[in-house]
Amino acid sequence: MVEIYISSVIGASADSVWARIRDFNGLPSWHPAIAESRIEGGAPPDQVGCVRAFHTKDGGFIREKLLALSDFEFSVTYSILESPMGVEDYVATIKLTPVTDGGRTFAEWSAEFNCAADREAELLDFIGNGVFQGGFDALKQHFGG
Repeated sequence: MVEIYISSVIGASADSVWARIRDFNGLPSWHPAIAESRIEGGAPPDQVGCVRAFHTKDGGFIREKLLALSDFEFSVTYSILESPMGVEDYVATIKLTPVTDGGRTFAEWSAEFNCAADREAELLDFIGNGVFQGGFDALKQHFGG
């Protein structure tokens, strides 16, 4: 099992950041790599078990299932059902923690997955730097930091 963990500090309150990322169908509004997204079957985007299907700007198609969503803990956990990345048993969590000094947010994005051994380094770099850090960088830019 491959594990990845990326963290960052965002210059806005956890409430503000959570309001931006809470919508499981809202990736195109905050992540620069996502072109469009929809929730299958018309389910609410905060209903555990709903599935989002989205296209990346480079033409990829991904389906993910919402496994947990907590407004109290500012966290969302999801799994990948279908992806061109070559990952299996992929489960990821985004968690926000308020930083009381300055009204900022400590953001964590972690994942575990299986993949072919010869692709591990490539996928760690792509997911960690491209997907996770790319999302955090976009949030920091949005909130002015």
